[in-house]
Amino acid sequence: MNKKIACIIGFCLILSTIAFAEQSPQKRKVDVVTFWAQQQFDNVPPAGEGSVAIHFELEKDWHFYASANTAPGGMNLKFEPNEQGEKFLKFDKPIWPKSEKFYDPALDVNLDVFSGRFTVYIPFTVAADAPEKTIDVNISIDGAVCSAIQCRVPKFGSIPSVLKIAKDAVLSKPNFELPKPVAAASRTTVAGYSLLPALILAFVAGLSLNIMPCVWPVLPIIVMRLVDQAKKGKSASLVMGLAFCLGILLFFATLAGANIVLQVFYGTVLQWGDQFRNPGFLTAMAMLLVVLALFMFGLFTINIPSSLAGSAGSGQGLGGAVGMGFLAAILSTPCSFGILAAAFAWAQTQPLALATLTIMTIGLGMAVPYVILTAIPALLKKTPRPGKWMELFKQAIGFILLGIALKLIAALPAGGQINVLYFALVASFCVWMWAGWVDYSTPALRKWVIRIIAVVIAVAGGVELLSPAKPSLIDWQKYDAAAIKADLAQNKSVLIDFTAEWCLSCKVVYKTVYSRKDIAELLKQKGIVAVKADTTLKDYPATIDLKNVYNEPGVPVTILLIPGQTEPTRFRGITFGDDLKSSLEKL
Repeated sequence: MNKKIACIIGFCLILSTIAFAEQSPQKRKVDVVTFWAQQQFDNVPPAGEGSVAIHFELEKDWHFYASANTAPGGMNLKFEPNEQGEKFLKFDKPIWPKSEKFYDPALDVNLDVFSGRFTVYIPFTVAADAPEKTIDVNISIDGAVCSAIQCRVPKFGSIPSVLKIAKDAVLSKPNFELPKPVAAASRTTVAGYSLLPALILAFVAGLSLNIMPCVWPVLPIIVMRLVDQAKKGKSASLVMGLAFCLGILLFFATLAGANIVLQVFYGTVLQWGDQFRNPGFLTAMAMLLVVLALFMFGLFTINIPSSLAGSAGSGQGLGGAVGMGFLAAILSTPCSFGILAAAFAWAQTQPLALATLTIMTIGLGMAVPYVILTAIPALLKKTPRPGKWMELFKQAIGFILLGIALKLIAALPAGGQINVLYFALVASFCVWMWAGWVDYSTPALRKWVIRIIAVVIAVAGGVELLSPAKPSLIDWQKYDAAAIKADLAQNKSVLIDFTAEWCLSCKVVYKTVYSRKDIAELLKQKGIVAVKADTTLKDYPATIDLKNVYNEPGVPVTILLIPGQTEPTRFRGITFGDDLKSSLEKL
């Protein structure tokens, strides 16, 4: 009898497990996104209403764009429900959750995003003449998933959901309650530009690049070269001008090629401004602008290579003209976020061929003015004569370039800006050495020695200041007088490193003492609590206690508190590593 009961119970458990498995939603994970579908009701009658819930779980620091109005490239989250077989369902607009604001420092804009866990509901109505049957519904998902430094366009495909239509279905026990629609930013489909207006927009965007402050450093050189070529005849001027335009188009061809590679091989769109989410690119552009600002201030000069001034007919100078055009296009990027955003966004929603055409049209717009100038040399003869105004204008542009460089540095991750500013100082010094310590009369050997030293200093400064920070070997605690007192009461020794952000000697102490593995291991072995006491500002608790409790006049100073000792052990200066080690070993 007991065996029969056990069998019946086991059979019931199996049936319940199967039933639960049928109702349990099947989760899918694509890239950094986990998602699954769930029906509001197990059964829906004809003429009844229901909803499909699409649940999402994103990994930390990733998000979907919520609004087509702010999503770069129109890559906001989108759904397309498709009923398989005969059409008995009518789908309504999705009900979206409340979006969050995400500040993109590279683009300097706030974007509407969805992150973490959230759910989107897709309501539907069953046709009144729908028969009793099971309907398979596939809901396709599309959109870019992004972090602070990159975006991806995973191939989500479609997620299946099963709906059962039953005439006697009762809609009284929903699996979830349908929320009220959120009044949020408009989430319409991508703005629909027709081809001709989009290409016109792209062309105008390219034209506007020529008036960007970032391009101004090379404009005087370009104009000087064009004026000089205008004296040699129309054909020579036109050939060199076309070579310059080719350099511009090569830059945009590089962008178009990168877009093709990213979409075909990595499923990622190339968004205008994505390069500025890369700290390395931001730093490089900022340093380039600093160096060009020094050029504007007259710290050094850029001499036009003889190849640039050579005869176009002989084929000389074409490479230099192409290179200068490429440089002019690169320099336009820090200033062109808003202007190029619309054209680039439209391009990303189109087939690759059309996207490539749009990107190249931007380059064509930037290049056309130079074609016109070189085709009509008489226009160049009307340029204002050089004078003091030109020098003042160049210097004013130098300050504008420094301002743009500072804006780029401010967009770097917190903690890295200061080191980049220090490196800007080192790089400026090296440029001054390179150009100011030598002249045409300097012997060749001395000239090369000075310039090699300048390069070595620049490289060493870059390695020291721009390399990723190594994790601290010591588990530092924040300064808290009450916590220190409690640690001493528990017979724990406490090491306090008094430091400040403006204290260069404190930085040396960190490098020479607290980056030593032997000292870090001793602190851990002896169970010593390590405290970092920040005295950067006068009202900080550590600053006040440094003077009133420990009677020390300034930093750097390290104090070792040992339970039972009335007087602490003090270490001053920057070379006390061995003394500290000896004291720790005695504990």
